[in-house]
Amino acid sequence: MSTILAIETSSEMASCALLRGEKLYTRSSSGVRTHSQAILPMIQELLAEAGVALRECDAIAYGSGPGSFTGVRTACGIAQGLGYGAGLPLVPVVTLDAMALACHQQHGGADVLAVLDARMSEVYWAQYRFGGASPAAPAALPLSVLPPVLSAPEAVAPQGAVTACGNGFAAYAAALADQPFAAGAHADVMPHAAQIAQLGRIAFAAGQGVKAADAQPFYLRNKIAYTSAERREINAAKAAA
Repeated sequence: MSTILAIETSSEMASCALLRGEKLYTRSSSGVRTHSQAILPMIQELLAEAGVALRECDAIAYGSGPGSFTGVRTACGIAQGLGYGAGLPLVPVVTLDAMALACHQQHGGADVLAVLDARMSEVYWAQYRFGGASPAAPAALPLSVLPPVLSAPEAVAPQGAVTACGNGFAAYAAALADQPFAAGAHADVMPHAAQIAQLGRIAFAAGQGVKAADAQPFYLRNKIAYTSAERREINAAKAAA
């Protein structure tokens, strides 16, 4: 099996993972340092724990978005820097796909709704189906029922009964309270590098790796200008990588 290094920084939590054979190593950090400062030390810890050099990995998967504009830029930028240095291909993984897989693995359910806080009174959301795969499977591929979109919380409209997850249910509890799918929603399920690695391995095996120069974030909201904080974060990510 391929060895996949994964990076995820699309939300308030930064995480990385190393999937080597059936062994999964993970690290995460939330609210202590900026993502660009936290990720590289965690990656070094993972590689040391596994006894693997970066060049021994087969590919680097990253959470391509949607999510925090600065966050998805950070994941892509660090993955590009590492990919250039080690001569490795990159594998972009949609963050909502990873959320859906985490929800399925942790809570079951064939149909999963992932709702991520997009700030500015909006959410990113998508619906997925897991066709007959066991929640205990290492990586059951989520099949898209409704593709990722950006909308007001009130406009979230899945098809049929779903198992719902994501911090959108905590951020917009009042707006979603009357929706039947909000009852029992797992608001603590977030994008994590563990599922990015699992989905990245599947995508890499299917030939979906890209050159570092061709890697791009996945946006659903047009960004017109960077704030000063965002510029500092992006520059720090580039310098660190």
